[in-house]
Amino acid sequence: MAIHEECGVFGVYDPAGGCARTTYYGLYALQHRGQEACGIATMQGLELRFHKDLGLVGEVFDAQKLDELGGTLAVGHVRYSTTGGVRRENAQPLTLKYVKGTLAVAHNGNLVNTAELRTAFEYRGAIFQTTTDSELIAYAIAQERLRCGSAEEAVCQALKGLRGAYSLIVMSPQKLIAARDPWGFRPLCMGRRGDAVVFASETCALNAVGAAFERELEPGEIVVVHNGEVRSIRENCAAASSHLCIFEYIYFARPDSVLCGQSVHEARRNAGRFLAKEHPVEADVVIGVPDSGLDAAMGYAQESGIPYGVGLVKNRYIGRTFITPGQQSREQAVRIKLGPLKSCVEGKRVVMIDDSIVRGTTSRQIVTLLREAGAREVHMRSSAPPFIAPCYFGTDIPDKDSLIACRYSVEEIRALIGADSLGFLSLEALHQIAPDAACGFCDGCFTGAYPIAT
Repeated sequence: MAIHEECGVFGVYDPAGGCARTTYYGLYALQHRGQEACGIATMQGLELRFHKDLGLVGEVFDAQKLDELGGTLAVGHVRYSTTGGVRRENAQPLTLKYVKGTLAVAHNGNLVNTAELRTAFEYRGAIFQTTTDSELIAYAIAQERLRCGSAEEAVCQALKGLRGAYSLIVMSPQKLIAARDPWGFRPLCMGRRGDAVVFASETCALNAVGAAFERELEPGEIVVVHNGEVRSIRENCAAASSHLCIFEYIYFARPDSVLCGQSVHEARRNAGRFLAKEHPVEADVVIGVPDSGLDAAMGYAQESGIPYGVGLVKNRYIGRTFITPGQQSREQAVRIKLGPLKSCVEGKRVVMIDDSIVRGTTSRQIVTLLREAGAREVHMRSSAPPFIAPCYFGTDIPDKDSLIACRYSVEEIRALIGADSLGFLSLEALHQIAPDAACGFCDGCFTGAYPIAT
């Protein structure tokens, strides 16, 4: 599996202060959403303070930095680059100082009208310091603030010119503003901890800071926190139908998160159950590829009656930033990240569940590892349908030339990865894995049909 999601966002208002530390713990809980860079910006009085850098949350921040940041308002970000590349200046939150004061912006998602926005701003004299579409959003808000009477009005006006995926948290000197695009591509939720108000990409981050989940922001909604008062702006709600990225359930989100009322853990187990019904096989053990394949493997085992086992052990000390330049190094990376448990697979017919197959190279390497550990048969199952199209909304699914399912049949893919059999989750089953979800979904990467023009 080689798919990544762009980032995670976190924001907090707390009159008691110490918002930098709260944000630090929230970002730790969201580290799975981005491991290339991270940052925290705070307001201490009317002073904007920030620190950001390449690296993991625990590497970029220490106790002294968090104490210096302090803050009664804070916004934080963990980044994986789907646009802009791995550069220090692309780390977020993005911070601005302009005639109306200061702004800090954290963004999750991708815009599809980036080129036209950048051209329009540059012809008006804008000079950009980063290569991200997030800076376009920050610039649009700052420009609108020159004409608007409040920060939230500026956000509302700026968002009207954006097309694509964005879950945003914006911090002005006195306000915290959270916003979600009208299609609801990326998740964003709100919680409370005493007098504190917290926003996060996932509910697992609320849990990490002791905040009680209150609700998810509606697609198109803007929520403003000012001196503890919370106000909602819904004029852009219901402007489009909800289209949460369905890959949140398959891979991105942490299993202990709840999205649109649906447990991610249960959605993944449901995917495994459907796989067992659609692609049964005689086998001795079911194993999952850590981490997002584990829950689906449990579901497959429960539905099929085949025992569940721990067949692959993950090295927890390697993140997605592990350097893999070139094919040989990428193959070495798989061996360092995953180790087969010989006592579980030796001499057995193994069903291996992974969340998806993109290029096929990683799947082939894992099948090889299991055979080297003595597996008699390896039957691979994917808890996602075949990828047949790129994503434009914040996932680094590559172009069609790099997608194995666009070039080969299922039988040809099976032969290429060296498995004894191969099965993908059907599109019909995919839309049944989250029965409790109160939202619609985007499945463009599996169908080539997108909610908006790309």
